[in-house]
Amino acid sequence: MADLQLSLRATRVEDYLNDKLQTTADLEGLDILLENVQTQQDLLKQQLLEAEKHLAETTKASEAHRSALLQQARTFKNQQADVDRRLLIVTRSETSDDAIGKFDADIKALQHLDVATGYVELLAQVEDLSAEARRNFKSSPQAALQPYLGLQKLAIALKEAQPAAEDAAPHLVDHVEKTAQHLWKQMKDAFASDFEKVLTRMKWPSKDVSLAGSWEQEWTEGVEKLLELQEPELNIQNDHIKPDEEPLVLLPLEVMVKPLDLRFQYHFSGDRPTNKLDKPEYFLSHIMGLINNYNDFFATYLQPLLRTRFRTSNLSMTSIFIDSTSALITALLPMLRRKVFGVIPQVAKQPQLLSHFIHELMSFDISLRDEWGYDGGSGVDGWKGLTWEVLVKKDWFGRWLEVEKTFALSRYQNIIDPSESFEIDYESVEPSATKPTNAAIRVNDLLETITDRYRPLPSFSQKLRFLIDIQIAIFDLFHSRLVGFLDDYLKDTSSLFSTVQGVSSSGTKQKLPTEGIVGLERLIRVYGSAEYLEKKMRDWSDDVFFLELWEELQDRVRANTTSQGPKHRNLAGNMTVEHVADKTSAAVGNEEGGGALFDETAGAYRRLRVRTEGVITDTFVQQIRSALSAYGKINPWSALSLPLSEGDELHLAISAELDAPVGLLSSYLSFLAKALAQAPLKRIARQVVLAMQAFLWDSVLMPSYHRFSYMGAKQFGRDVRGIWEVVDRFVGAGQGKVGMRRLAEGLVLLELDGGGAAATGAAVLKLRDVEKRLFKDNESGREVLEALGLEVLSESEARGVLQTRIDLNG
Repeated sequence: MADLQLSLRATRVEDYLNDKLQTTADLEGLDILLENVQTQQDLLKQQLLEAEKHLAETTKASEAHRSALLQQARTFKNQQADVDRRLLIVTRSETSDDAIGKFDADIKALQHLDVATGYVELLAQVEDLSAEARRNFKSSPQAALQPYLGLQKLAIALKEAQPAAEDAAPHLVDHVEKTAQHLWKQMKDAFASDFEKVLTRMKWPSKDVSLAGSWEQEWTEGVEKLLELQEPELNIQNDHIKPDEEPLVLLPLEVMVKPLDLRFQYHFSGDRPTNKLDKPEYFLSHIMGLINNYNDFFATYLQPLLRTRFRTSNLSMTSIFIDSTSALITALLPMLRRKVFGVIPQVAKQPQLLSHFIHELMSFDISLRDEWGYDGGSGVDGWKGLTWEVLVKKDWFGRWLEVEKTFALSRYQNIIDPSESFEIDYESVEPSATKPTNAAIRVNDLLETITDRYRPLPSFSQKLRFLIDIQIAIFDLFHSRLVGFLDDYLKDTSSLFSTVQGVSSSGTKQKLPTEGIVGLERLIRVYGSAEYLEKKMRDWSDDVFFLELWEELQDRVRANTTSQGPKHRNLAGNMTVEHVADKTSAAVGNEEGGGALFDETAGAYRRLRVRTEGVITDTFVQQIRSALSAYGKINPWSALSLPLSEGDELHLAISAELDAPVGLLSSYLSFLAKALAQAPLKRIARQVVLAMQAFLWDSVLMPSYHRFSYMGAKQFGRDVRGIWEVVDRFVGAGQGKVGMRRLAEGLVLLELDGGGAAATGAAVLKLRDVEKRLFKDNESGREVLEALGLEVLSESEARGVLQTRIDLNG
């Protein structure tokens, strides 16, 4: 091994020398190389000595630490043995495990003792504060407030700490709260008694009440003491107010309202003449009178005190605490609430009284909100009102809705039962509008009254149920009635029905006229009623009330669908989302927006209107075609050949066979122009005119057996223009010709001067030129038609018209 090390060392030396002494020149630096090697050797020796020294020190420290640990272990073992020995002696146990269990039980007992001591100290503190307050509140009420406020803060702190302590001390919390409440009642009674004495000297609540002299100071001190006593309670309710919770009445006002309450009970209880079930407006107007009478007093004297006391606290944002008028109303409401809740079970037995009572109560709520700006302390949410308390909290809405629905249906029946109800009313709408029936107008008035009934309700569900259960239900009933009228008309006009009615001698339904103005009027009653109510529903959909109701419906449906699943979930009462959509609009719950509350109902009325308009048009067309049948059978057109001068042509009379159709057309259009608006009148007239054009074209102008002389053409043209004159008179200038544009262009060709004894060569050439160019080819035919200003006729139709001229066929 030693030889191997020497060999390796010799190899390294050799390698080193070979590296450093590669040339003869390197031998000159041999001394420097030896000197560097010596220096490195000395440095290595120094590092070796330091390492040996550090190793010795570390070894010594490690030995010392090991000795210390051994000593500590021996000490701990001795101490443990000593503790076990003492524990066995103290607990009188045989083993250490038994001793530990007994020792833990003792520790827990000490902890319980410590808690009990804390309880006792807290109870002592409560008793001290209570005793101090009781000692002072008679002699020095102001001094009594401080210990009471301390006790109140302690009660609040204990209650707030309970959740974190897992309700560990419910009896203690209950005791402290009851002590504080008992003390509060004692102090309140004492302060209120002192304040009542001041009010007595002031002659409150007489009309000549005065705060002259020292009374104002005494009154102010009494108010401030009561407010300071109540302020902790006000803060608690203000921080944790619930929507359905009745707001607190300020103590000074509670005391001042007592005599007003006694007066109220005197007038509105027992058999007093002012206490009538059918006159709720008596006690409601009495409350309103109290507000009017005493508002100025409280605004003058109480308002500055409220502002001073509460303006720097959270109470400054609550109207019933910072505003004297709102505080006065809040103080008066308990007596009214007691009266209302006492009366409602009695009036509920009589539908008329219940309806009147709720109506008056809603009017009272509206007056408080609108005239006095009362919000019940709820700020943006607003005051729900006594009506809401009666209908929701006391659960009288179902009964009231039933009563209102019964009354509405009864009034509806009274509207539609009289025979004159479905007479057309020409006076209630603009002359240019379609005329509805008396029934439609009265039904609309009824529904607007119903809207006013439920418009003030704060509950969305109640509004929706009124809308669907009463308003839309009446719309549906009236729609069914109108559909029945139309169906009856169609049955009366069917030949099968007429035959059955003629055979049957025991029919229960009398057939009504279907022809003439009387028959047409039956249809106009349906049409006018449907259009009138359809427009009213469209107008209602733009009303702010119904817009807001629609938006809230959409929000609730989306929330219902999103969080609770399918659309069969109940939305209001027992009404599901699907049911509401069927009754209001298919757009319910539609994310794309659009839609309105009356979409479905207005759509039903629109479909009825369109259908009725179609029946009117068909009836008109059928009867006018029937009247034209005699005119279509005459054929004098080729025989008329007496030449006419230009003046004679203007005095041509219409054919005698056309008198009846023109008379029918005139009477029908005259009636329709008076009963319909311009738009539907034009639509119907246009279809009738088109039908007449088709008849005249097919049955008079174009039959192969009809030929027209120049005189016959002029007569036919005069007949057609006679029809136009009637149409223009009732529908509007130019409407007749516009409706028969095809026939009008045919007359241009038909009435071309064909010449004769008095005809000029130019005239003959003109007709012949038209004929030649028209029959040459289609391109030439189109050019000549354009030259004549004819745009509707095709080339083939124009050729057919010219072929009816006897001049060109002879």
